Amino acid sequence: MANVTRYFPADETFDDLFRGFLMRPVKMEGHQEMQIKMDVHEDERAYTVHAEIPGVKKEDIAVTIDGNQVTLGAEVKDEKEVKEGHKLLRSERYYGKVTRSFALAQDVDEASSVAKYNNGVLELVLPKKATASARKLTIQ
Repeated sequence: MANVTRYFPADETFDDLFRGFLMRPVKMEGHQEMQIKMDVHEDERAYTVHAEIPGVKKEDIAVTIDGNQVTLGAEVKDEKEVKEGHKLLRSERYYGKVTRSFALAQDVDEASSVAKYNNGVLELVLPKKATASARKLTIQ
């Protein structure tokens, strides 16, 4: 006698992908929160920083300089556009606050520092403060 089995498409490996996508959250191994990735360059007069902060409005970015310590902060707000008749099936976009601090070898002249934000990249030009030259004291 032949074994007869009933065909059920959800048993297929290929269909498991769609069941996971549409019905249950998929656990992402090694998933990390948003980070500010950056490059720092130096010349004799200034430091130049290029920081990737995609999806952020320039009004939601803060840069703080305290001596040689620089702190970048950004906030991506959770803005969901809900259209009638549509429902959100999956959202992997990051939202929340992120900060990154780093120290430079020399103090920064915050008064003449410049920040520009274009296409998700924040560019900082941080001029170095003039160091006080050593002075020889006359002994009386």
